[in-house]
Amino acid sequence: LPPAEAEALVRALQGTELGDVGGQGWLRQHEYVEKLNMHGILSASAGQEQLLTELLVTHAKIPVLIGELISVEIWKLKVFPVLCRLEDFKPRSTFPIYVVLHHEASIINLLETVFFYKEICESAEDSILDLIDYCHRKLALLAARSTKAQAMTSSELRAGDWTSPSSMQADPFLPQELQKQAEMMEFEISLKALSVLRFITDQVDSLPLSALTRMLNTHNLPCLLVELVEHCPWSCWEAGKLKKFENGTWHVVPPEDQVKMTKLDGQVWLALLNLLLSPECQRKYRFDGFNKSQLLKLRAFLTDVLIDQLPNLVEMQRFLSYLAVTEPAPPKKDLILEQVPIIRDHILKKNSGKWEAIAKHQVKHAFSPTEEELKFQARRWAQTYSLDMMEALAPDKPRCRVCGVEAAKRCSRCRNEWYCTRACQVQHWQKHKPACNLMA
Repeated sequence: LPPAEAEALVRALQGTELGDVGGQGWLRQHEYVEKLNMHGILSASAGQEQLLTELLVTHAKIPVLIGELISVEIWKLKVFPVLCRLEDFKPRSTFPIYVVLHHEASIINLLETVFFYKEICESAEDSILDLIDYCHRKLALLAARSTKAQAMTSSELRAGDWTSPSSMQADPFLPQELQKQAEMMEFEISLKALSVLRFITDQVDSLPLSALTRMLNTHNLPCLLVELVEHCPWSCWEAGKLKKFENGTWHVVPPEDQVKMTKLDGQVWLALLNLLLSPECQRKYRFDGFNKSQLLKLRAFLTDVLIDQLPNLVEMQRFLSYLAVTEPAPPKKDLILEQVPIIRDHILKKNSGKWEAIAKHQVKHAFSPTEEELKFQARRWAQTYSLDMMEALAPDKPRCRVCGVEAAKRCSRCRNEWYCTRACQVQHWQKHKPACNLMA
């Protein structure tokens, strides 16, 4: 984006009401977030994301983004299940709802891109407490994933099986399919939240005192991170093969790379380093019997191979050896007044008892568009997601929508789906036809 356009988009960002989700004003806000998100990814890959960072800080938009993030999280939790149960919920297209589900992913992805910078973390001000709580909720979901659930995810989360709007629009079982879409997306959002939390822990020295207390004692994040190290929800064994989730898909890991640290593994270890080795954190954290026993589990994972990949873990190894033979002093209780997050509580209280009314209003005014309204919105999204932009963002070459092999042919009408041969295109036409008619 040109600098002037990027600044105009940042200036236009503003908070929305929960009842406005899916409406025209809300959709405009989502377009702004999507454009900034794509701009941020491309700028970061070129090492030029400083402009976007400065704009978000200058115009104080980080609290706005955090507020929107929590608002759509509450919508998914409180309104979406009610909406799916309504008898009059029979939309001709589920793409408008997919956009709402995707909104949370877009915001957390944008925050992941910019939170690397200290000034972004500081510009969040009091809303950093709400973001810490949000990340804790997502990491708790990750930690709760069972081994069986991991195996199911690896077989279900195939590229193109759930991210393509055309597959959603053609499916006759809308509520079940939409719920499945939300669950799939929740996993990736949780992984992004892990990265955001790690960037927050990088700035422990400049965080408000209440933020540090909230991470260490209210939520006990060190023990939660130990759970992630122990159970590693982004890897699983299936049919005797190790699979790891990277760049949006599950990959089979060759035997020679099975001990290689992934980016997600690194995020967990770096967050633990920041939280446990900082003098201020050590002074505030409660090293009681339970916490101590949980932290000492890490020693089993600190192998020479792991330390060779992240040499800073030598300090962690020394700290744990010291912790094993000593009884740290209890934390000093020097904080009398503590700030608490307010964004989530405010939204919940404001809309308490209104969830069904909001769902009914949105079914009528936002999620039951006419054919003309669908076509108009499709044209707007086609402009937002320009083909050149999408291809620049894609980490891999396009794959056939039917068989998954590398594809060189594209639907000539909507230019949205890829195929390897004419036979695959013909086979997929009945499923793709509703979306193609809409986009074309």
